[in-house]
Parts: sequence; structure tokens; C-alpha cells
Amino acid sequence: MIRHLVHLRFRSDVDAATKAALYDRLGGLSGRIDGILDFQHRANVSVETPLVRDFLDMFWFDFRDVAVRDAYLVDEVHQAIGADIVACLEGGADGVFVCDIEV
Repeated sequence: MIRHLVHLRFRSDVDAATKAALYDRLGGLSGRIDGILDFQHRANVSVETPLVRDFLDMFWFDFRDVAVRDAYLVDEVHQAIGADIVACLEGGADGVFVCDIEV
């Protein structure tokens, strides 16, 4: 299984409703891409503030395998949602950090 972790640094003017709508759209990919096992999103509650560098939000997908992850990456709906997320981030693409791990 592949866990795809995405850490986000939203601009200060992006409200909770906007974030929730983006996460809802991401969650909808589970019905679109076979092999998505789970989707979750959370606030970063770390007390290591200097190390957090304002990456205060995150989400992750669990994919059955690398092939599902790769299908997700090229999916046009995912790419459109990703573009909308990047538009809401501090510094655009500099406001996202992605990490994939095998679980």
C-alpha cells in the first residue's frame, strides 16, 4: 500500500469553508479511481512551530499500490483540484510538500 501525504501552507485569507470544499472534492476521487482505499485530512497540531513552517494542513490518500497512485497523479479531475489547491497556497507550489511512503 502507498500512503500519499500532502502538507499544505494555505494563505491566511483562505477560510475553513474553502478548505472543506477542496477536501470534499478530493474525497470524491475515491468513487472515481479504483484502488483508493482511504482519504483523510487533518490540521497539523505539532508544537514544533519553527519546524512546521506554517504547513498547518494536510491530507493523505491510501492507494492499493503504485499503479493506483500513478493513475491518481495523471487523473484530469485530480489535476484540476490540485490546481485549485495550489491557487490557495502561500507561494503557490512552494506551499505544498508531498511525501509517499510504503505502508
